Amino acid sequence: MSVLLRFAPSPTGALHLGGLRTALYNYLYARKLGGKWILRVEDTDATRAVPGAVHGIREALEWVGLDYDYGPVKEGPHAPYFQSERLDLYRTYAKKLLDNGHAYRCFCSPDRLAATREKLARSGSTTTYDKACLNLTEEEAVRRVQAGEKSIIRLNDGRLPSRPSPPDLIFGAVKDAHASLPTDPVLVKSDLFPTYHLASVVDDHEMGITHVLRGEEWLPSLPLHLDLYACLSLKAPHFAHIPLLLNPDGSKMSKRKGDVQVLDYKRRGWEPSAILNWLALAGWGVPHDQTESITQQAPDSTSVMSLREMIQKFELSSLTHRRSVLDPMKLEYLNKHHLMQLMSVDGGFDEMAERVHGLVKGIYPFSQYTSVAYIKAVICIMQSRITNLNDLPFEASFLFVEPDFSTEEARAMRLKLHSDDYLSVIVSLRRRLSAGGGVWDHANITNILHEEASDAKLKQKGYMTILRYALTGSKTGPALSDLMQVLGRERTITRLEHAQTV
Repeated sequence: MSVLLRFAPSPTGALHLGGLRTALYNYLYARKLGGKWILRVEDTDATRAVPGAVHGIREALEWVGLDYDYGPVKEGPHAPYFQSERLDLYRTYAKKLLDNGHAYRCFCSPDRLAATREKLARSGSTTTYDKACLNLTEEEAVRRVQAGEKSIIRLNDGRLPSRPSPPDLIFGAVKDAHASLPTDPVLVKSDLFPTYHLASVVDDHEMGITHVLRGEEWLPSLPLHLDLYACLSLKAPHFAHIPLLLNPDGSKMSKRKGDVQVLDYKRRGWEPSAILNWLALAGWGVPHDQTESITQQAPDSTSVMSLREMIQKFELSSLTHRRSVLDPMKLEYLNKHHLMQLMSVDGGFDEMAERVHGLVKGIYPFSQYTSVAYIKAVICIMQSRITNLNDLPFEASFLFVEPDFSTEEARAMRLKLHSDDYLSVIVSLRRRLSAGGGVWDHANITNILHEEASDAKLKQKGYMTILRYALTGSKTGPALSDLMQVLGRERTITRLEHAQTV
């Protein structure tokens, strides 16, 4: 049987990290099994829809490289991919449930329903509805509908067929949560739109979904969904519920709380490959059932993986049962390593330089040292120090503009430098460089610095600290020979001349 999965977000806001991880796991599992996956937009709640949300979801998926096989703008055999365009289908299935007695129309007003819930709660009952409309005759229901009365369609939970309770692909056997469900759950609302429960069951069946990978928050609804499959005499797909992602403070990650929008990470310069790596590892750990057959060893918590490697190694049985906190420090670690990998790929330097070029130009509009070729040279010597590419203009500001000796850091450095040694080092090196001679490359510059430090009778660290201050005004930076090579002979001499007066 061909494997088909789906990622089904609601267009109620920007795609957040938790949603992206769900999409990623669907992608990995589909590709692992040689199957396909669908992007389906669950937009049956028009009151909560946010304009542009679907475009934002698609942009985020495209940015990280999760290409869905069918969905908006990628029409296929399961169209349409917006639930708002599938209403006739839901009504057909709702009618089947009405006809076979597994559902009924309820004409109770919202006020009466609220009063009933309150009364039942005061009496200590766990039910949420008194089934007042359950025994209406078909003729009475039809008459009231024709008279224009609003109604909803409820599942009759007192007439459910027997059905199996298959294990969850992640949690295994799960406790039956029927007791937590509302009495006779609503399937179709008074606006004739289906609830999530009916729409998702119908769509998953009609689209031929074989595996449903979704968030743990839907685990309590699983009994209701299995009941609907049984009431409609349909085969249920395999279910896997993914433990939630938490914010660093331990709160639930959501669209309305926390700095978790995927496209914000794009704007801040994080590598999409690192974002996927970070999310994949959040909850992907040691197999929870050691008796299971695991074809690949689960990755450790800091494994640097490409998307291809994730596909090869992914196993649902290696997902933890616990909720996971996203560690920002881990993203920094992974991002740095993904940047270094990108640098080793043909065209990687070019891509990175082109990407950061506009940012550098915007920050230093009057600098003459912002060409793509120059930025490539800067990236080359800064690669071990860069965590995020957007940090480059700030971490290497002294390579784009003249050093700022008025900063607190620069003033503190200068106070620790002995004035006689300081001037002696700068004057000597400036004179030697001004005399010319030798190739301006890393090896020759390194030899010059070693010889000058020896002549100055200073320890290497002390000599280099003086020179670093004179050329950058900063405590840290790339190796001085690399820095000078990028600056060039003339810029280096000019900076040394200026540093004599600082």
